Amino acid sequence: MKNMNETRERLRGIFNITVTPFNPQGDIDFAALQENIERVIGLGYDGILIGGTYGEFPTLSVEERRELFTRVMSIVGDRVPVMLCSASSDPRVVRELTILAGELGGLPMVTPPFVTEITDAQIITFFEEMAPLSPTGILIYNAPGIGITLSPAQLEKLADIDGVVGIKQGDLTPTVVDQIANRLGGKVRLFCASDLVFTGPMLAGFDGISTTNSGALPELILATYRAVEQGDAHTARDLHCLWYSYRALARQHGQPQLVKAAMALRGFNGGAVRAPLKPISDSALAALREVMNTLAQDPRSGVTLA
Repeated sequence: MKNMNETRERLRGIFNITVTPFNPQGDIDFAALQENIERVIGLGYDGILIGGTYGEFPTLSVEERRELFTRVMSIVGDRVPVMLCSASSDPRVVRELTILAGELGGLPMVTPPFVTEITDAQIITFFEEMAPLSPTGILIYNAPGIGITLSPAQLEKLADIDGVVGIKQGDLTPTVVDQIANRLGGKVRLFCASDLVFTGPMLAGFDGISTTNSGALPELILATYRAVEQGDAHTARDLHCLWYSYRALARQHGQPQLVKAAMALRGFNGGAVRAPLKPISDSALAALREVMNTLAQDPRSGVTLA
């Protein structure tokens, strides 16, 4: 991605949220990261997202995030678009990482500052200051889990800022999705932030999704997305239902913990999680193994186990 126009044009489709694999010593395992990136690109994913919330960015130092951005862009080059999460509670860090992400040719993904009692006007000013820093523009991540949920009215104002090329929407309440799709569709690219419930936003008119669980189920989630994209709602519904039991475990035990455990069952190297996260329990792992075995018995899933 070289400039804002190119960025916006390419910003559509299914993006794998690549987990950050940590080795037993707690360092980033860049060899495993490259394997996981090459797997999804090889399968035909339209892009990747690096260092997001499920990439455990709050546990990474600024130095680690710089290295992560640089290494990933050297691996990917210009093959697919790359979202690089530059979020932080410290605007100085956001500024530094947003500049770096844009210079490397990635698309900075920026959240509102997650500080207490920030006003709507201050949020707008923040994004007005960040958007011009990147030649590729910025992607606004509306992430309720971090602490601030932007309303459709706020998003409409933010979409008017020069340099804002897209919104990754985490509040997927149906009425909110309906408002955003119809008020902002065509103005900026709209991404569904959750693969757990992506069929609704896509049918409402969103431009793409970002998916963490595709680290463990890349074939199945890709097939589901392509069915939606092609207007085959029946196939999409059936494929999405196929992995409901997995989604139930993800909601119960959390991501990226479950994703990394499921990747290990498939022989993929998702690595370990970093504190304060902990690996899933033995009982959760047993339940996950049963779910993955069931999926492996259905040829539609594409799942094979190690």
